[in-house]
Amino acid sequence: MSKKTWMGGIYLKEEGGHTIILKSLAHYKKRLQTIHASPELKEAAAMFAPVLQSQAKKRIPMIEETQIKIEKFLLGSISSSMLEESLEILEKALECRKSDIEKADNTPNEYFIKLLGNVDESKKDIEQINNTLVKIKEYSE
Repeated sequence: MSKKTWMGGIYLKEEGGHTIILKSLAHYKKRLQTIHASPELKEAAAMFAPVLQSQAKKRIPMIEETQIKIEKFLLGSISSSMLEESLEILEKALECRKSDIEKADNTPNEYFIKLLGNVDESKKDIEQINNTLVKIKEYSE
């Protein structure tokens, strides 16, 4: 039985997918760093807020490690399999950015608008995020 090849690595390196991934990772990190101001956290039961904040603090170093892995991968100093280990973080970052763009567009909440900066420019990323979410999950035999 042949080993499957992660096509996401090819997409990131050869098709420019790294751009939206790096943008999404930076957004995800910023989101977690400002989670205390998030409207969802304010709406959560008081007992869940400290748990969510604690989990966010644990996640930030994982995001930073993934950013470094992408840079090393692009430079050719690590293989795609090393980056594939961070697939969950990549997906979460893309999904977070997409969700926050939609929230900024559909709600008047200032938090999401400040988080994204230019909402109209960010909305242009939705299609690429959707495409990237599919591409990073692809394998070939």
